[in-house]
Amino acid sequence: MNNAAAPENRRDFTPLLGKSFLTPLYDRAIGIFTRENLWRQKIVEHLHLAPGDRVIDVGSGTGTLLKALMTDCPEAGLIGVEPDPAALAIARRKFGAGADLIKWHNGFLGNLELPKGWRPNKIVSSLVLHQVPLREKQAILETIETLLVPGGTVLIADYMKQDSHLMRALFRATVQSLDGVSDTQPSADGEVEKLFAEIFSEPRLLDRIPTVTGAISLWRGYKKGIAQ
Repeated sequence: MNNAAAPENRRDFTPLLGKSFLTPLYDRAIGIFTRENLWRQKIVEHLHLAPGDRVIDVGSGTGTLLKALMTDCPEAGLIGVEPDPAALAIARRKFGAGADLIKWHNGFLGNLELPKGWRPNKIVSSLVLHQVPLREKQAILETIETLLVPGGTVLIADYMKQDSHLMRALFRATVQSLDGVSDTQPSADGEVEKLFAEIFSEPRLLDRIPTVTGAISLWRGYKKGIAQ
């Protein structure tokens, strides 16, 4: 597979932690404040990777989840999609020589060109949807649905509905102070769950993990159609 290429467009993106100068601190901050080890491990467990699986990580960031997926099943094919070149540079350093075993797409999911004959049967995304406008949340979920093979699995871990006064207050004081209110509020109000249920079959909340930055929800769904 090809390695990272230049972004195909220049659309704006929200840097990790909301500010580009905070990108080098991302791994430490996420580890401390979001219970990252817990929800990333739950993604790995629920994804049930097997040799021959083809996986896209949407918003792969600094590559922590991709590394966990590769460790779980080295025989799976992996693509990391990330518009932030600084984050991708960290990810490639994190993998070292193993970076060439992954296809890195420095751009947006809508511009991803899949290798010939390659379609994902599993797609994951973590901490991406809360950062983008509502219409883009929908567009990302619809693109995921389009890319998956029939019966394929999607797992989303993100700040979604904040269903208690405490979680709403923590989310407001941390995530929304960094990423802004306009894009994050629809997530806090439960709009992502509604979109998810409209687009995918058998939508299911697998877990809701309280953190000092708000609740992170893990949802699973399937592309409509018979699995190949």
